Amino acid sequence: MRNRETGFTLIELMIVVAIIAIIASIAIPNLLSARLNANETAAIATLRNLSSAQAQFQAGAKIDVDEDGSGEFGFFGELSGAVAVRGPNGGTLAAIDPPVLSAAFRTVNNSVVTRSGYIFAMYLPDANGVGAAEAANGGADAANLPDPDNCETTWCCYAWPANYRTSGNRVFFVNQQGDVIQTNNQGANQGYSSNSTPPEPDAGFLSPSTDDSIMGVVAVGTIATDGGRWLAVN
Repeated sequence: MRNRETGFTLIELMIVVAIIAIIASIAIPNLLSARLNANETAAIATLRNLSSAQAQFQAGAKIDVDEDGSGEFGFFGELSGAVAVRGPNGGTLAAIDPPVLSAAFRTVNNSVVTRSGYIFAMYLPDANGVGAAEAANGGADAANLPDPDNCETTWCCYAWPANYRTSGNRVFFVNQQGDVIQTNNQGANQGYSSNSTPPEPDAGFLSPSTDDSIMGVVAVGTIATDGGRWLAVN
């Protein structure tokens, strides 16, 4: 007497595949949405931590280029101890130890830091208040140095999605005032995503007298220079 082989019929396999497809169609969008929300929450927390780090850095006078006793704000590379800090007469001093930011911010590529699906760009003001970007690999750019006096009072940082609608939607901003603000990234001149479409230094400000100035009024609750409405993050 032969043993009868058993197995799934074609119809049964098709039913199983259909059930898996239905479950995936429900679960995958929820997973993507959860990841997107987690990335946005992480970006907000990062900017708040950055605000505290900048305050500590400036209060400790880790940088005092003009040697007037008042500390200046720094770039990611300087805050994280990755590069030498600015010194008097165009020179540099040793990297700070211990740093005020974690080692995760030591990797600066093309003047920005990427973390958890978001890109972060720091700006410090030059003599005209225009936002000077960080050097390509971190720290101050010798060709576009920030102004010592203006750096004692002003800095700002933007965070935008590395991939719009995939890694995040909203764009966030913080400066020396310590309040994180946001925009839905759907304004007239927005749609920020990846390194190809970053916010300009003055994107979150009211129209300044000088293009790209970061020493103007932050546009909270109103339309900014980038055509978007920026609101406080609760």
